[in-house]
Amino acid sequence: MIAIFTSGGIALLVAGFGTPILLRWLRRRRIGQQIREDGPAIHLVKAGTPTMGGIAIVAAVVAGYLLGHVGTHVPFSRSGLLAVGAIVLAGLVGLSDDWLKVRRRRSLGLNKRWKLGLLIVVAGAFSIVAAEFTGVHTTLSFTRYDLPGLELGTVGWVLWSIFVIVAEANAVNLADGLDGLAAGSASFTYFCFALVGYWEIRHTHPQLYRVPDGLDLALVAVAMAGACVGFLWWNAAPARIFMGDTGSLAIGTGLAVLALLLNLQLLLPIIGGLYLVIMLSVVIQIVSYRVFHTRVFRMAPLHHHFELMGWPETTVIIRFWIFSALCAVLGLGIFYADFLSLGTVK
Repeated sequence: MIAIFTSGGIALLVAGFGTPILLRWLRRRRIGQQIREDGPAIHLVKAGTPTMGGIAIVAAVVAGYLLGHVGTHVPFSRSGLLAVGAIVLAGLVGLSDDWLKVRRRRSLGLNKRWKLGLLIVVAGAFSIVAAEFTGVHTTLSFTRYDLPGLELGTVGWVLWSIFVIVAEANAVNLADGLDGLAAGSASFTYFCFALVGYWEIRHTHPQLYRVPDGLDLALVAVAMAGACVGFLWWNAAPARIFMGDTGSLAIGTGLAVLALLLNLQLLLPIIGGLYLVIMLSVVIQIVSYRVFHTRVFRMAPLHHHFELMGWPETTVIIRFWIFSALCAVLGLGIFYADFLSLGTVK
């Protein structure tokens, strides 16, 4: 428990005190956000707000994870190091996209194919290394490795995990459209993963979960939660800094890799239900327009639809945070209900 509190606390402090330092550096170099021309008109006033704040999130996660081991008996694990590595690499992909937006002074950065391709490379590298060197179960999992327990094989699991990572990274990226929405909602989801990781390592008899690195993965999760909360201090509406793709891709990738390593792949859409809903709103809008030549929502992603309905931005953000928290609680409830169903409580 000491390691978990230390990891989360350090990440929170690094993000909380490091973000204003990054903010001043970005302002001196006039590195500001370019606003989409097809977005809500009320967002145009945000043009020029410093972006790439995700650098502080990624730095805080690395610091929290590494220093969380100092003075404790928690060993570094391949799974934990691999999860952090995937988060950093995804953040670098997002940083490239953000930097191109700033240089070109437009809201478009990396070419969509390049961005997708780089994410697939990161996801593929993680998946192959995880399958070969971490001992992760290559089964389709819901709350544990043997539920439903469908064996995918190494190749099948690698392809499946690439899909999960790319989909989740893009889902969080879509959610990063309002001040503090992604950072605030992600903190609930990561706290959920931290609890699950700790629970899995505390209940190993009779080999229920078979996640030997659960505690180390809990450190990764709580470090991400702390980093998001620390960054949120400066990112809450009205935001003084945006996380950019640097932050959103790192956050989404982190959620996916933790779900894969903790054997919670099919539970991820519930725990991170907000991101699923937001992504589905975009898919529905695209399909509806191309097939039926009509729009279901006034604007996609979903949070912009509510803005155009007249909801104040802070109202949309807080209600979406509440929904995210409820999804995380529901996911925890399902996880615990499965534990009880096994009759292992004494």
